Amino acid sequence: MSTPYQQAQREGQSAVRAAVLDAAKLLLISEGPAALTVRRIAAEAGCSTKVIYTLFGGKDGLSEALWLEGFARLEQRLLAVPHEEGPLDRLMGVLGAYRAYALAEPDYYRVMFLGALPGFRAEEEATRTAKHTFGLLVASVAACLEAGELTGGAAAEIADLLWMAVHGAVSLEIMSYFEEADASPRYRLLCTSVLTRFLPAHGRRS
Repeated sequence: MSTPYQQAQREGQSAVRAAVLDAAKLLLISEGPAALTVRRIAAEAGCSTKVIYTLFGGKDGLSEALWLEGFARLEQRLLAVPHEEGPLDRLMGVLGAYRAYALAEPDYYRVMFLGALPGFRAEEEATRTAKHTFGLLVASVAACLEAGELTGGAAAEIADLLWMAVHGAVSLEIMSYFEEADASPRYRLLCTSVLTRFLPAHGRRS
């Protein structure tokens, strides 16, 4: 039986990188951050420690890669939201995709936003990459402002308020403070409540 590393080798370096990151994620889930040593990750993935040093430069580089992988996966979710509806409908879709990502990838979400890697601090370049993902939310808000579906605020300001709200909501949900049946409608109500302040007067009445 081949190891995850051997299977990934047949698909190319990007697959090898993903296999190592998945092995690190599984260790993080099952045993906590103390288990994230180069030797343990290599054993879990079925590769040599040299592979990890070559791909990531060591533990710190791998931690940053885990962090960035989380943002890359979130970005894929946000980009997949269809454009068929109006800008405000698409914005609601983006907010829904944010929650869907957190529920589907709670361990990556904890790495990204909830301090799952104690002591980790992203380098400046990695931080800029992560901020690009948040820029997708800002762009969705800007499209609503341009179309007149939102008004009375700057795109970055409204996006910040939305992110503050949705981050709090999904953080509580992935920590099992809410049942899905309750969380889903309340999440939508939360997003709507934040946006109501910025709806044109006729939109608020309707």
